[in-house]
Amino acid sequence: MESGQQRSSLAKLSDADLPLLEENWQDVRGLDVYDVTDEQIGRVEDLYIDREARQPRFLVVSAGGLLGVGKKHVLLPVEEVRRDVGEERVTLSVHREKVLNAPEFDVDLGVGDPNLQRAIEAYYGHR
Repeated sequence: MESGQQRSSLAKLSDADLPLLEENWQDVRGLDVYDVTDEQIGRVEDLYIDREARQPRFLVVSAGGLLGVGKKHVLLPVEEVRRDVGEERVTLSVHREKVLNAPEFDVDLGVGDPNLQRAIEAYYGHR
């Protein structure tokens, strides 16, 4: 790690050996994602969790595209997930277009850049 760079407090759940501590959260990886009007958006690919609190902060969602062509990955703050996460799906409190127009997320780079985290939170109206 270069000097001046600080370690992100977030870890990808699939890379971390950290269980979620938040009781009302389950591991939602692999579940389909639907918007507030019950329109399918995509699928949860992974979760980023806070290392210390062991609570989810962002969902990585693959969205759009047909048979993998044109698919993009976006980060969603967990505040956009309605608390009625079902066993087979995740429902958001925003519309599909909002998610599809979100800044694209490079899954290979991760969320180490705090500016990216702030930009995503600002896009969804969180500060």
